[in-house]
Amino acid sequence: MTARSGEEGSRPDRELERYSRQMLCAQIGEAGQRSLRRASVTLLGCGALGGVLANTLVRAGVGALRIIDRDFIELNNLQRQTLFDEQDIAANLPKAEAAARKLRRVNSAVETDGIVADVQPGNVEELCGESDLILDGTDNLETRYLINDVAVKHGLPWVYAACIATEGLVLAIVPQRTPCLRCVWDVPPAPGALATCDTAGVLAAAANVVASLAATEAMKILIGRPEELAGLLTVDVWTGRVQRVNVQAARAGGECPCCQRGQYEFLGGERASSACVLCGRDAVQVSPAAATQVSFRSIVGRLPSAAKPSYSEYMLRFRANELMVTLFPDGRAIVQGTTDPAVARGVIAKYVGT
Repeated sequence: MTARSGEEGSRPDRELERYSRQMLCAQIGEAGQRSLRRASVTLLGCGALGGVLANTLVRAGVGALRIIDRDFIELNNLQRQTLFDEQDIAANLPKAEAAARKLRRVNSAVETDGIVADVQPGNVEELCGESDLILDGTDNLETRYLINDVAVKHGLPWVYAACIATEGLVLAIVPQRTPCLRCVWDVPPAPGALATCDTAGVLAAAANVVASLAATEAMKILIGRPEELAGLLTVDVWTGRVQRVNVQAARAGGECPCCQRGQYEFLGGERASSACVLCGRDAVQVSPAAATQVSFRSIVGRLPSAAKPSYSEYMLRFRANELMVTLFPDGRAIVQGTTDPAVARGVIAKYVGT
């Protein structure tokens, strides 16, 4: 993926006319706009957060945007995923392709590609390698730690964004300049420890605010103003609370396994969950990256009533649309009704976490 390039001042002014109001902002100006036009960005995940991120950057005039998502569009997505509509569902389009088609109509000057793929240790470097920046629109922590490994290894800035219910947070990361994700949170929480969008819900307004903040942080990096990054931003749109947390000290200790010691455990697969198709059973087993202990009661308390959960001390069973999930105390799960590992991992990420 390459952005549309050109020497400073070589592009006719009429090609910048659509960005005239943006260039009037002192923080952007014409020089900043030209920097955006030369930039290439990879967006991982195109749901509620990713849709706003993609829409904002394409309208802002980034040079090239690669959208990567493994999922398809469902009716319950439309409440918050603003790039999609009922026609996309009728056309049976995957999210990445539907988003790319729509964004090309928004701004044909931006090179927009949609790739339907499940991001894993084996393909993430190829998918992100040509970018100037990586944007996080994913829905699970394991993938975010994988992004962090790739970004630090290759010196690529990235912006972490997350949203649940009415709250969210944003953290822009510039390797060797700011703390990385593992400086701030060394390891992801155990499966089932945190609520997910499918158990706690998400307010569309919260996703819009969080993604807009993340897009702004991304633009600061792309136009060469990383010194103005906000640090860790947390927000609750229901109460109106916004906090800015200085996390720079998190890197000072020099103990981060990723950016200080060069250990890329998620990229290497040591910390990655695994999924294998169970022969003759129309099912996939998903195993956590490390031994853990799952609280069935905590997970059941967050599941929708349609899941019809039942559990004992030995296992928890619940429905996820047409699929049946059986979860064991060690975090291992069997997803029946599919032989696609990506689908199975997606179900576990949605309802259990990673």
